[in-house]
Amino acid sequence: MASIHTLARQVDPCADIRGRLASIIARHLGDRRESETPVSGLTIHGTSRPSEPSSYLYEPSFALIASGSKRVVLADETYVYDESHFLLTAIGLPTIVQVLNASPSTPYYSVKLNIDLELASELIAEVDEHGLRAASSETGMALGPVTPPLANATLRLVELLDTPEDVPILARPLQRELLYRVLTSGAGTRLRQAVDLNTQSNRVARAVRWIRQNYTHPLRIKDLADSVGMAESTLHQHFRTLTAMSPLQYQKRLRLHEARRLMINQRIDAGTAAHRVGYESATQFSREYSRLFGTSPKRDVRTILDADANHVRLAPVD
Repeated sequence: MASIHTLARQVDPCADIRGRLASIIARHLGDRRESETPVSGLTIHGTSRPSEPSSYLYEPSFALIASGSKRVVLADETYVYDESHFLLTAIGLPTIVQVLNASPSTPYYSVKLNIDLELASELIAEVDEHGLRAASSETGMALGPVTPPLANATLRLVELLDTPEDVPILARPLQRELLYRVLTSGAGTRLRQAVDLNTQSNRVARAVRWIRQNYTHPLRIKDLADSVGMAESTLHQHFRTLTAMSPLQYQKRLRLHEARRLMINQRIDAGTAAHRVGYESATQFSREYSRLFGTSPKRDVRTILDADANHVRLAPVD
């Protein structure tokens, strides 16, 4: 007699939490797509339709989706995640982001918490007493599984939006709990990187900060390596490991992302934007812009503005 194998229906332990999370986000967003909150570093996001690919500079942060899915492109690496995974970023990284799944009946909702590096450092020191292994050298972005404890910690932090009078007292301990859940997850080494990379002793982090502060100026790798006390080959190796880019590629992407932001937010033309971010040749700018974003600056900006003229606002590089 033939055997019939069936899979038992899996109960999603986080489904109710995500529903409550999405409800709070929707209520506080209203008709906006993004909003800062009274909780320091916490922003909420939502949309009822898929988005065009857009520029986004991630700071050290934790991002969780309550509904929908998203694609994040970092250089040649692509991260696609939904309600079952969170995104953790260890250092400022220029990316291309796109909401993939969203509709009027099932909108996309998410939260992002910029990591309080001082709080995370205190927490890591305490957890280390229990023998947590040291961080490995990896790209500064990772996905981790959303567990019920982590989802619950996120929900309780976001619930403070309904009781803003509790924020001064409860926000920090709730952030601490959330960071603890991240630290003890499979992506916990990235939280360590977020702390370690932002200490003054980290040479690659100093190189990243210098480029971000001076991205409109010509970049000489020898000068950059000398300024952080590294050999050029060593700087290249560790910089690429962390960012998935060389220093020159990192600078180029910062320039192109910022030019895109200027054209969209300030409605300036491509030539003016190119000059402001450090390009001397408008032709070179247009060629490199098209290579990164897949179309010319003029056409790209027109598409974005036509899609959502009232809501598209990109964050500046610094």
